[in-house]
Amino acid sequence: GSLYENIGVIFQDFMKYEALVEENIGYGELGKLRKKSEIHAASVRAGAWRFIKNLEKQYRTHVGKTLHEEGVELSAGQWQKIALARAFFKNAQILCLDEPTAAIDAKSEYKLFQKFEKLTRNKTTILISHRLSTVRMADRIVVVHRGKIVEKGSHKELLRKDGLYAKLFRMQAEGYLEN
Repeated sequence: GSLYENIGVIFQDFMKYEALVEENIGYGELGKLRKKSEIHAASVRAGAWRFIKNLEKQYRTHVGKTLHEEGVELSAGQWQKIALARAFFKNAQILCLDEPTAAIDAKSEYKLFQKFEKLTRNKTTILISHRLSTVRMADRIVVVHRGKIVEKGSHKELLRKDGLYAKLFRMQAEGYLEN
């Protein structure tokens, strides 16, 4: 397949389509939109089924009220899970996550990424984030400063180097302890 078909992306400002829940998930791979079992599997993997099952029409629920007066408004966390389900539905071999959890707190983000780590085994995942508590579980961390790569390595290796990553990690850790 083409490179496009093999890359799934979740941006910080992910798309919120005013459409049916199943369409929101299925936009990841329009050719497979009719495969309801795959839409369901993707929503379960993303943790979205937990709230979708409580919607009156479940996957046939219209989200957003601008175009549809009976539409349902979703929380930032629920939209995030829909976007994640869209990426899983596409079933791409490469996932690129650009600050995908900016709308949730660090503790929730960490839990999501622990789950996400299991779900993305055997896939290449590129995570762009400023939250180092989440980045630490990556196999390889690349530190970019002012447009240049300044450090590379695992979390432990970068802490041992005691460079920019270690300094930023300690600063963020202290911030969490104060909260």
